[in-house]
Amino acid sequence: MSTVGLPSPRLRAQLSPARRATLQRRIRWIVAATIAYNVVEAIVALSAGTVASSAALVGFGLDSIVEVLSAAAVAWQFSSPDPHRRERVALRVIALSFFGLAAFVSVDAARSLLGFAEVQHSTVGIVLAAVSVLIMPAFSLFERRTGKELGSASAVADSKQTLICSYLSAAVLIGLVLNSTLGWAWADAVAALVIAGFAVREGVEAWRGDACKRPVSSLTSENTDTCDCC
Repeated sequence: MSTVGLPSPRLRAQLSPARRATLQRRIRWIVAATIAYNVVEAIVALSAGTVASSAALVGFGLDSIVEVLSAAAVAWQFSSPDPHRRERVALRVIALSFFGLAAFVSVDAARSLLGFAEVQHSTVGIVLAAVSVLIMPAFSLFERRTGKELGSASAVADSKQTLICSYLSAAVLIGLVLNSTLGWAWADAVAALVIAGFAVREGVEAWRGDACKRPVSSLTSENTDTCDCC
């Protein structure tokens, strides 16, 4: 497993109390911003999706609700004086949110592919998806770097959840644009199914992460594909 760019477990354990407090406070600010943005995103997406009869936008709004659940789990964890004691529960909640995301996206995609939903042009939806493509990767990167330095597997898992949501934003954006310009109503559904597969994989890794008999530093590695127990 690659550990390039990570501090050693010894250095991680030697974080000063001031630095650890700063990182924990930063995590709380990140998840608060993520929750606030996703609440707005959910309201706008669900409203625009209903107006445009767009199953993709409705699914996008439901995905935002799932993201709020994941970020709230991390916020709950870091509201404790000893966040690592809540790591297992937070990871399980994040894993379930991944599975929920995959389920919502899959059902939404299936409805579109089977012709039960006809996506209409939505300027609001296109703008919202474009803004999310720009904002969500920044949230994900900031939380991932902070979580890795702090040694928090749940923060890193939540950052992956946020990154997957940015992929979904891109898929929705491409699908809406292709539907508006070329009439390809199936395009976003196909892309969404691919993203759902990634969400399931990340959910399995988050679920098993705390059960693995290995240090937290390995859970926060850049490369989790070679994990023996995940």
